[in-house]
Amino acid sequence: MKSFRLLSAAALVASCAAVAVSPAHAQSKTIYIGMNGGPMEKAYTSQVLPMFEQANNVKVVVVPGTSSDILAKLLANRDKPQIHVVFLDDGVMARALSMGICQKLDDSPTLKELYPFARMKDDIGAGVQLGMTGIAYNTKLFTQKGWAAPTSWLDFADPKYKGKVVFQSESSSTFGLHGFLALNRLWGGSEKNVEPGFSKWPNTVGPNVVEYVPNSAKISEMVQTGEAGLFPLTPTAVADLQDKGMPVAYASPKEGPVLLLVDVCVVKNNPDPQLAQKLAQFLLSKPAQEKAAVAGKQIPTNRLAAMPASMQKSLGNVEGLLSKATVVDWETINAHRAEWDKRWNQQIER
Repeated sequence: MKSFRLLSAAALVASCAAVAVSPAHAQSKTIYIGMNGGPMEKAYTSQVLPMFEQANNVKVVVVPGTSSDILAKLLANRDKPQIHVVFLDDGVMARALSMGICQKLDDSPTLKELYPFARMKDDIGAGVQLGMTGIAYNTKLFTQKGWAAPTSWLDFADPKYKGKVVFQSESSSTFGLHGFLALNRLWGGSEKNVEPGFSKWPNTVGPNVVEYVPNSAKISEMVQTGEAGLFPLTPTAVADLQDKGMPVAYASPKEGPVLLLVDVCVVKNNPDPQLAQKLAQFLLSKPAQEKAAVAGKQIPTNRLAAMPASMQKSLGNVEGLLSKATVVDWETINAHRAEWDKRWNQQIER
């Protein structure tokens, strides 16, 4: 009887202990990732991040914002960052690296699966999503006008498109900057020489532009009204518009698109560097990038990741497109961006 009571007491203590520790054991860690809101956030929170959460008993919380917004948050809290991992457009990432925001990615087999251009110098970060800025056009308008699909960056200067070109501001949009630099190259310039772009624009593309927009958010509305006929965009951004029922299509310029990467980096001095490294490696992996392709039409940077058949059909041979893609010099761009922005506002959008 005594032994029974001792056993019962021990069981009761064990039971109470289990009740006491169970919630703590079940409680998962929380890790924060900064990325663009909208379609990207939706794709990752719906299908990609849950895979990591379940495998690691962790909650991943998205801090949404533009790349510039995210960088500003990191700079404001650089001594004690709250965000563990960030997605940044390559131009903003170049600025972040120059400011010492990121730490080196751990070496892993996953990094070797990436396209070589997606691995940043010293593996301080890596491309997680591939983009190619090219030409988007309003298929409904083009059909009504009997126009063939655009084929060249120089089509933005074709007089028949007068009043139908929408261009994102160079000073606030990577798409606008890429379009400007692509034309500047065709006119004989480079990132180190933007005089051809600024001098030729007012008499070529300028007369065709119906409106300069600060970002691409207004374009869907302008497509619906028939105002927007031609504008710089990526295949992923075009697919987002198509999902909303917009009559748009993507055309890769014969001279080649401009490479646009969304990069991932682990934030230096973050609260849980080991878990942050694990999340970054997961996001670069084949399973994660395949999910992102399905959920958000994100083009993988992992060479082993397959895209849905519909994406493959729309894009065609991605490696062929990449072989013609232009890679811009972000170091030179960031060094002169303030000067360019001032000239753009004074000479182009005045």
